[in-house]
Amino acid sequence: MTILRVALLQMASFGVDQDANRRQGEDFCRRAKEQGAQLALFPEMWNIGYTSFDLGDPEAQKRWESRAISQDDGFITFYKDLARRLQMAIAITYLQRWEGGPRNAVSLIDRRGEIRLTYAKVHTCDFDWERALTPGTNFYVCSLDIGDDRVNVGAMICFDREFPESARLLMLKGAEIILTPNACKMEVHRLAQFRTRAYENMVGVALTNYAAPQENGHSAAYSPLVFDAEERSLDNCLVEAGEQEGIYMADFDLTAIRDFRQREGWGNAYRRPHLYGLLTATQVNPPFIRPDARREG
Repeated sequence: MTILRVALLQMASFGVDQDANRRQGEDFCRRAKEQGAQLALFPEMWNIGYTSFDLGDPEAQKRWESRAISQDDGFITFYKDLARRLQMAIAITYLQRWEGGPRNAVSLIDRRGEIRLTYAKVHTCDFDWERALTPGTNFYVCSLDIGDDRVNVGAMICFDREFPESARLLMLKGAEIILTPNACKMEVHRLAQFRTRAYENMVGVALTNYAAPQENGHSAAYSPLVFDAEERSLDNCLVEAGEQEGIYMADFDLTAIRDFRQREGWGNAYRRPHLYGLLTATQVNPPFIRPDARREG
């Protein structure tokens, strides 16, 4: 039996104090490793604590943009070194420096300290200050070494999980586990929506949110195992946190997940993509027209 133990690092940030955020992240990573974690997942845009600005204040926007970092920045290289020393994968999140405007990114660092995947949020919240972000242009999956085995891991960020296409594309690209950094209130409807992403795609999903009072916690992970071999219903919730800071462990049974994916009918087994052309149409009709929505880029 192969188990992937993911640590959901539910923290409240120190805002734009990147040094304090780095130290807190290090402490939580070390504690996660002591609890047997093979991968630690941060909440969204951790280097600046998902701090925002007033879209009507150009100077505030410049200050915010100046806090963006590259993968050569000491904040990222610190976590690459930490992953190597702990022999634990780390999914670190940050405001990424980018031409034309920063990106909301996560980099998955393997246990050798190498970046295996960097994903930028595709579905930016253009109805708010995230309009200043450059959206990502693709979804990615990598093969992650976890010691005795490898696992195919993908990523989406916060608002991405509210679009079924995000998880579906990651499943089609081979993801077995989807990591989801988050920074918003996780209430019953969003949690149910996230649980469904696991069920409909036969993938494991793991989400880390900010603790209260910054957000409301409720970091969660769900297995795709919704029925046993005799088709009896199973509770696929691996963990759901409360509101407080903490390290919440999610144990994904990769052996059972892979067996389930071999025999059950969701995911890509019985889809009929030749009928789905309208899903990629760019026209928007009432009542869904929004003047601030970017259809491309």
